[in-house]
Amino acid sequence: MSVTRRRLLARAGGFVAWGAASALGPAARASAAPADPAGPVRLELPHPTSPCPLGVTELHLVDRTRRGPWWAGDAAGEFRELMVSVWYPADRAAAEDGPRALYMRPGAAAVFGAGAAKILEVDQGAIDWAGFGTHARVAVAAASGAGRRPVVLYSPGMYNERTLDTTAVEELAGHGYVVVTVDAVHEAHAVEFPDGRVVEPAPGLGAIEAAADRSRAALEVRVADILFVLDQLAVLARGGNPDAGKRPLPRGLGEALDLARTGMFGHSLGGMTTAEAMRVDRRIRAGVNLDGPLGYDWADPELLLPVARTGLDRPFLQMGAWLAVPSGRLPHTHEHSPSWRAMWRNSTGWKRDLWTEAAEHNAFTDYQTVLPGLAERLTLPEGLPSRMTGTVDPARFTVSRRAYLTAFFDQHLRGRHQPLLDGPSPLHPDVRFIG
Repeated sequence: MSVTRRRLLARAGGFVAWGAASALGPAARASAAPADPAGPVRLELPHPTSPCPLGVTELHLVDRTRRGPWWAGDAAGEFRELMVSVWYPADRAAAEDGPRALYMRPGAAAVFGAGAAKILEVDQGAIDWAGFGTHARVAVAAASGAGRRPVVLYSPGMYNERTLDTTAVEELAGHGYVVVTVDAVHEAHAVEFPDGRVVEPAPGLGAIEAAADRSRAALEVRVADILFVLDQLAVLARGGNPDAGKRPLPRGLGEALDLARTGMFGHSLGGMTTAEAMRVDRRIRAGVNLDGPLGYDWADPELLLPVARTGLDRPFLQMGAWLAVPSGRLPHTHEHSPSWRAMWRNSTGWKRDLWTEAAEHNAFTDYQTVLPGLAERLTLPEGLPSRMTGTVDPARFTVSRRAYLTAFFDQHLRGRHQPLLDGPSPLHPDVRFIG
């Protein structure tokens, strides 16, 4: 990845990583939440399409078999710590009284917001990132009576926080999944722990000069993190409490997990993490890569991930936008990307390759709905939204992205055939089937 492209992606992903007419309404777009017009902007994330009430809780996990990354400075000598959130269908009565979940913890939001203000060219404090409206209630009881539910893990793009695809996470939880979002501590811009510590990126990661080596270093840690999280979810499913501080768990949460039906999705480096974690751990039965390369470099055929060389024998969905090449750019599909082509050729499992011409890299995140919402209240740098998310209709593509994710996991974790995955749909005109 060139320095220019790396910096662009790091900047674009550094303050969030969030189709088709107006009839789609509030379920497809972020809107301004009621607030003092003179105060900071708060947005309401798009409503899930299911009326199912949602709960969320966080877990502080400590891996006492592993130390921090070698590039993490003093933390390299400490046990590896993680923060994850668990989103789930909630008991309806309990959810009525629970406090609404914040989009980010306040300390993390302050660090994140300082960087966002520079990119958006707005005053620091102009946006209340912690105050964004989610649709989940904190630590309320899990819904009972439906048995154990399939589990889906989420990994965000490089430097991004685990909150940055809450739009898709809430949609999946609303359709009956338990969704586990995982922060990349010492890489993400801001991770806040229960004691109030806010951990920012370790300078040692950014000091790795070659972009491919930097991606390799971050990816190795992320994959190990995912395997550890799977182990801790098994503890939870057996009735244990893996939280390092033994904070109380929502009633019925452990009994809701069916780890025999586990999937994963991720954006950018998170998509790479999904593919590599599937290669090394068969507990993950199905995966989705949202516009991530499957090489340590986006376009160098000599720097493929191991998974691109071996392929997968389980279902894998790829959704892409554009691939930067020396001559300009090409569609990010298996027809043009060396790493996607290798993965496609070597994989024997179910596979699909979907391309959206009018999208850009961060259209596969909460950016897609948040940037238009911010633009209604603030003056953003000219052209920034289109550079980050493209010219695709935000509401329509949000509907499409959530629909394809849900259909994929419904088919491959629940065994319910989904015609949406068989070919192009007039309901989703921006999404093109490449294979």
